[in-house]
Amino acid sequence: MRGKFKIKNRIFTPFLSLMLLATLLVPTAFVFAKPKVISVSLEKGVLKDIEIPNAPTNFTRGGEYRKLVQIRYNPSTKVLRFIPKQVGIGTLIIKDQNEKVIYEVRIDVKQTDLFKIAREIKRLTSDIEGINIKTLNNKVIVDGEILLPKDMNRIHSVVKQYGDKATNLVTLSPMAQAKIAQFIEREINNPEIQVKAVNGKFIIQGTCRDEREMQRAEIIAKAYAPDVVVDEAVADKKTQQRRADIVINLCEVRQGAAPEPKKIIELIVHYVELQKDYQKGFRFQWTPDIGDGTQVDFSTGGRSPGGAVATISGTIRNLLPKLNWAKEHGHARVLNSSSLIVQDGNEGILNSLSRIPYQVVNAQGQPSTSFEEVGIRTNITPQIIGSRSDSVSLNLNFAIKSLISQTAAGPLTSSREIKTSIVVRSRQSAAVGGLITNDTGTAYNKLPEDASRNPLISLYASKSFRRNQSQFVVFVTPVIKASASAGAEKVKQKFRLKD
Repeated sequence: MRGKFKIKNRIFTPFLSLMLLATLLVPTAFVFAKPKVISVSLEKGVLKDIEIPNAPTNFTRGGEYRKLVQIRYNPSTKVLRFIPKQVGIGTLIIKDQNEKVIYEVRIDVKQTDLFKIAREIKRLTSDIEGINIKTLNNKVIVDGEILLPKDMNRIHSVVKQYGDKATNLVTLSPMAQAKIAQFIEREINNPEIQVKAVNGKFIIQGTCRDEREMQRAEIIAKAYAPDVVVDEAVADKKTQQRRADIVINLCEVRQGAAPEPKKIIELIVHYVELQKDYQKGFRFQWTPDIGDGTQVDFSTGGRSPGGAVATISGTIRNLLPKLNWAKEHGHARVLNSSSLIVQDGNEGILNSLSRIPYQVVNAQGQPSTSFEEVGIRTNITPQIIGSRSDSVSLNLNFAIKSLISQTAAGPLTSSREIKTSIVVRSRQSAAVGGLITNDTGTAYNKLPEDASRNPLISLYASKSFRRNQSQFVVFVTPVIKASASAGAEKVKQKFRLKD
């Protein structure tokens, strides 16, 4: 029996040794296990209970908490009650009988009104997304990123009411700047213009058609640009913000192509003057008179005796009666046509003048020759209305001076002038002005210039009637041409000209 037990003991000795080793190591593993950490945020004067289910019946307490809170423990429910006494931060360590740390409670006691302030701020800013409201370091801190600058104004107004008990750390989100840049680019609506947000600024880049489009893009960007949010460090003059416009315009104006040559306008002007004159006269004349021919002759020598000889003689003129009757009709039409090719927007001048000479006597009695100009003066400035329109605006100035008759004092002339502005379509004519004159006269018993001044018998009767009418009209026809050489082939064929 001894031998068997010895054999058995020998057989189980290694096994028992392993069991003993395991038994010794297990408590060591439990000793080095990490305790459970619990954070407790308390308000001064407000009780708070927490559960500690792993706490033993008899445990020891350690840590710096006695000045901050008063602790009561209920072993039946394993509930630990904290009664805050003073604002501050401390730690409660719960250990078992083997000095093993089971719980590490981190205590933070704050003023009672901070939580009330936090609740009020959260209620007042509930419609603003992207912010967090926390209570740290005995202050209510509002932190986060917002999209709209107007929300920053609301947050600032709310936080400002609580003075030093609340702090605003909210910033404007970079995503908001990028979104506003997209809105600006969409409103400009030009694929060659890009807008990007950099460091709170909006940069416009690209190529514009003209200066007006570049100014329009800048005005749109300034309208969309949000208000500048000033950081507290800048407001407290701890840092200095760089001064720069919120909108930076880097657009360039595209160099346009050379302007197209101006169009050519042919101006055809017709001066039309119609004249009619009518004269009718009747005259009966019997005015005989005697012309005195008395003379005295002296003669001497020869066979005849000398002496004075007187001779009396007379001549009767206009002895026979005269009857004159005349009726005259006159019709005349003066037509002057001129053609002028002018570039669009330029002034065209065409004059057709003649100089009529006449004799004059100066103050010293010496004769000299002077000239009187008669003819037509034409001054026209055409302007095409619109790039695709066929209407032409014409500024017209016409003057015509014609000869009526030659007198002893010089040429007798008449002048007519028209100055106006009209709009005429291409290849259509317009009567731009007209002048009508009517002259009528009647004379009775008017002696002619060669009538006798001392007639023996005067039987004279006459009647004359005259009427002169004239009408002056100017017609203008503008023709828009592709080039000045258009129509040259027809002219060559008409006059049989060869190159």
